[in-house]
Amino acid sequence: MSSVGIVKPQAFRFSEPLQLQSGASISDYHLMVETYGELNADKSNAVLICHALNASHHVAGYYEDQPKNIGWWDNMVGPGKPVDTNRFFVIGINNLGSCFGSTGPMHMNPATGKPYGADFPVVTVEDWVRAQARVADQLGITQFAAVMGGSLGGMQALAWSILFPERIRHCVVIASTPKLSTQNIAFNDVARQAILTDPDFHGGDFYAHKVVPRNGLKVARMIGHITYLSDDDMAEKFGRDLKTGEYQFGYGVEFEIESYLHYQGDKFATYFDANTYLLITKALDYFDLARSRREG
Repeated sequence: MSSVGIVKPQAFRFSEPLQLQSGASISDYHLMVETYGELNADKSNAVLICHALNASHHVAGYYEDQPKNIGWWDNMVGPGKPVDTNRFFVIGINNLGSCFGSTGPMHMNPATGKPYGADFPVVTVEDWVRAQARVADQLGITQFAAVMGGSLGGMQALAWSILFPERIRHCVVIASTPKLSTQNIAFNDVARQAILTDPDFHGGDFYAHKVVPRNGLKVARMIGHITYLSDDDMAEKFGRDLKTGEYQFGYGVEFEIESYLHYQGDKFATYFDANTYLLITKALDYFDLARSRREG
C-alpha cells in the first residue's frame, strides 16, 4: 500500500469570534489543516481525523522539504489503507491552542501585540469541535461520513456525536473514554504542577525570557507515560531490569523503566509547548460526555 505522498498544510482563517465554553471568546484565529483524497461531487465522503495530545493536522504523507516527517497515522490513512483515500476525502485539523501551527499561546495576541502566553483562554473538547465544524462549513461539508480518533481524539469524536449528531454518519472511537477517572485528573494536576513550578515557566510568559521550562515539561511527560501503561504492561515490558545488570548505589538512571521515562520526557521537552500542555490536559479533565449531553 502506498503513501498519499507529498502533502501541504493550509491555514484556515476566521475573523468571526468563536464563543468558548468558559464564556471567553477568541477572534482572528487560524487553524492548520491537511486534506488527502478528493471530495466527491455531493461532498458526502469526508472523514475527519481528530488528533490526541501531542499530534497534529499532519495525519498522513510527508512534506517535500522534510521527507522523514511522516504523518502520525500514515499506516492507517492512504490509498488502499483502512481509511482509504481512494474512497474518502480525509481531513486533519490542528486544534486551537496547539503548538503545531494553529493559533495558540505562542502566537501574538492582537490586543497586546505580545504572545498570548498565560492569557490564552482555556479551551475544551467541545470548543475544538465547534472550531472544526467551522472548517467543515468553509469546505461546504454538511455531513461527515465519519469522525474518528484515538484517546483525546476519540473524545472529540464523541463530542461530535452529541453536539452535531446530524452532521456525522459514523463515530469511530479508539482507546478513549467518555470522562477521565479521578486518578487520571490527579495525575494531570501533578504534571501541570511540574510545569507551573519550574522557575523557567515565568507564569506562562517564558517566551519573553527566551527560555523553556524544560524540566517541568520533562517531568510532566514522564508522569503521563506512567499512565499510558498498566502495571501489568509495564512489568512485562521492563520488569526490574537494570541497564548495567548491577546496582550503582546512586541516584542516576539505573532501571530500564527509568531510562524509558527519561528518554520520553527529554524528547517531548524539545518540541512541545508548556502552555499548550496545560491547556490540553485541562481540556482532558473537563471532558464529561454525560454532562455535555445534559447541558446540550
